[in-house]
Amino acid sequence: MPLISGLWTLFQRVVPPAPVRPQGGGHRRRGDREVLAAIVFVATSGCTWNQLPPGFGLSGVTAFRRFTEWTEARVWAKLHRLVLDELGARGELDWPRCAIDSVSVRALKGGGLTGPNPTDRGKAGSKIHLIVDRQGLPLSVGISAANLHDSQALIPLVRGIPPIRSRRGPRRRRPGKLHGDKGYDYRYLRQWLASRGIRHHLARKGVESSQRLDRHRWVVERTVSWLSGCRRLHRRYERTPEHFLAFTAVAATLICHRRLTK
Repeated sequence: MPLISGLWTLFQRVVPPAPVRPQGGGHRRRGDREVLAAIVFVATSGCTWNQLPPGFGLSGVTAFRRFTEWTEARVWAKLHRLVLDELGARGELDWPRCAIDSVSVRALKGGGLTGPNPTDRGKAGSKIHLIVDRQGLPLSVGISAANLHDSQALIPLVRGIPPIRSRRGPRRRRPGKLHGDKGYDYRYLRQWLASRGIRHHLARKGVESSQRLDRHRWVVERTVSWLSGCRRLHRRYERTPEHFLAFTAVAATLICHRRLTK
């Protein structure tokens, strides 16, 4: 698979070394490349771990254990940042106009960071929050309970943008301008953004329509549709929030990596 081949080259730079086992103890550890391919397949196809096709040469249990191991080591966040670094070094990131938004998904098994979804008749759900650049490339992602107000995610998301390499000059981690809908219309958020030198265009309640932002917000809405390319995010099946966040990071990484390989 060409995608895995290119992603594997970067993945080797962030994956932790395999734990040392006593000589002759247990079964042979499956190769990281095969496990990565299996995890990407689960993320994009939406299948369960037990439905992993035998062609990958490993069981769903093995893939899930390695997924858990790498999630605890924050491998997926590191891989996302590494891909962003590669894009930044090539001048592929467009910082002047960024956008923020969220999307809710139903949580079928409950778990941490879930709550009643006001847009889904109060059923348990979670939100995916993201900031994207002008081309829709995810710069920062996060998750929360579905009943968390969007405004409360803005500051953690902006702070979550890692220092990313630039073609020229120092690393960068601040958008030139941030666009958002009425859910982010709060004085303290405007003041916080201004104090960090970030210009903003947040639709004002009762003053302007969010539709005026469509020429900028459609970019983040398109990215939300790109996220749905990882079918594992159509519904939240993971009771553990760290696992759901990991799949979100995998999806963001795949979106950015596709741009990297163009």
